[in-house]
Formats: sequence, structure tokens, C-alpha cells
Amino acid sequence: MKLDRLLAIVVLLINRGRVQAKDLADTFEVSIRTIYRDIDTLGQAGIPVVTYQGMSGGIGLAEGYRLDRNVLTDRDLASIVTALRSVSTSHTNVARELLVEKLSSIVPESKNDDFQADTNRFIVDYSMWTHPEALQNKLQIIEQGLDQLRPITFTYCSAEGARTYRTVDPHTLVLKKHSWYLYAFCHERNEFRMFKLVRMQDVTLAHGSFVRKSINLQDRPWQQEWATPGNTVAMTLRFHARVRHIAEEWFGIENVIPDGQGYYISQVAFPEDNWLYGFILGFGADAEVLEPLHIRDEIRRIAEQIVQNYAAPPQT
Repeated sequence: MKLDRLLAIVVLLINRGRVQAKDLADTFEVSIRTIYRDIDTLGQAGIPVVTYQGMSGGIGLAEGYRLDRNVLTDRDLASIVTALRSVSTSHTNVARELLVEKLSSIVPESKNDDFQADTNRFIVDYSMWTHPEALQNKLQIIEQGLDQLRPITFTYCSAEGARTYRTVDPHTLVLKKHSWYLYAFCHERNEFRMFKLVRMQDVTLAHGSFVRKSINLQDRPWQQEWATPGNTVAMTLRFHARVRHIAEEWFGIENVIPDGQGYYISQVAFPEDNWLYGFILGFGADAEVLEPLHIRDEIRRIAEQIVQNYAAPPQT
């Protein structure tokens, strides 16, 4: 709908400052001419749209312009409530629950049934099947550190089994692939690091305080660091048709290609560590590393060790 597009354009201009007409056209999949017609419509409606000329030009709004809070529709509020409830399935928070109540109370009573139906259309459940108490305790302590700008200390066990004592300045909690991570500035390494909460022990608030460092979290710096070519190894994997659906979930349907012999090939890149070996072995006999050879050899070595472990009766 044109009205939805006009509102979305205003929101983008508020959040991004200046935007090129071509970028807006690409975003909304319309022509540049349509975008300029939309801009004229916004101007006629009294919204102060400004066109800037030159190399750094673009379309923007007069400085200081903001949307009235009443611009949020009931569907917008339902989307916010759904997102908040989804996060709460993994991490309960009283303030978040109160916010859900506040947002729900804004909806007129005559529309309450429709609002509840909208918020129950889908549920994203991040909760663990069993024993969530330890994770909740860690999250609560880390949130205190975030709120009070206090460092936290903990013992960290790496994927290789190495245990180190860390003091960090917590900056951001990240929920990724059903696991919680802490993105924090590590005192011992003098740089930002990602820590998986299930590998953290004895999490404690430390004395003192810290000043948050200026970082652009919208660029997901942890993702960029993880995916840099120097940290990953390119692999060619072959999958049996029995696990094709699992490979598609991990790597995307477009990256699981039939090889004409009843198998499927994927070109992927991951950091090489014990997690990677365990991930590949998790497919059992239905996955095979074709390249590189050194990972293929390592998987075979681990598999042979597994066979030896089960070759004799267990020792008691």
C-alpha cells in the first residue's frame, strides 16, 4: 500500500539522515520516479522533506523532525509485544514484562480480542528444554553489570578445554542460534571478545566501573570477526540424501547442490576447531569431507579413535 510505503520512507529518513532516491527505490521495489512522487506527497502533507544536492546529497528531513508516538498502529504494537515475549522465553525480565503490559493497555478494549489474536499468531520459543536456572542466573548478573557499568569476572572454558580467568566490561548480550553470548571488552586480551554463556563459570560482579566504548553494534562486529578469511577454512562437504534437509537448514537450500550420483555437495567455511570436528561427526556416516585433506584426515583419526573406544567392553 502507498500509505505504508510513505510511512516507511519517513521512518527511514528519520533513522538514516540522508538517503539516495535509488536506494529507496531498491528498498521498496518501485521506480525512482515513484519515490519522487512519494516525496512530493509527503511535502504536501506538511512533512519537511529536504533534497540535498552534490556528492553527499540525497533526500532527508529537516533537523529535529520526529514522528508522533500515535503513529504506531495496533499491528505495530502487536509486533513489538510478540518480539518482547519471544525474548522472554529465554530470559525473564520484570521490566520487559511490565513493558508488555503497558503496550497492551494502550489498545482500546474494543480491539483487544484482535490484538491478542495478532500477538498469538506465532511464538518464537528460545527456552531450553531442561535446567534453565543456571543460564538465568548468569543473565541476571550480566544484566546488572550492563545496567551499572560494572565489570564482571568468570572462569571460561574454551572449546579445546582450556580454562582461563577473565575480567571483562560487558557491552552486549547476543542471542544467536539458540545460544546466549556476551560481547565484552576483555581486560586480559585487551580487545573485544565473544563469550558463550554456557562456557562461563562463577560469574560475579567486580568492583569498580567502566565507560562503554563506542562501537557500531548494528554491523554485528562479532560476525565480521568470526567470518574473516583468516579465521575460517573453506571446505567441500558431501551429504547423503537422508540428511539433505539438515544440510539445507544449516547452509541454505541454494548451497546444497545435487552431484548427479545421489549425493549433495556444499561449499562452506567455518573456523577450524573441535566444534567443527564434532559438527561434521554429528552427521555420522551421512557426511564426508572432500576437501581440504587435512580436515578429512583429522575426522578419520577421530572416527578411528571412536571405534577403538567401543571395540572392547567398558572398563569398570
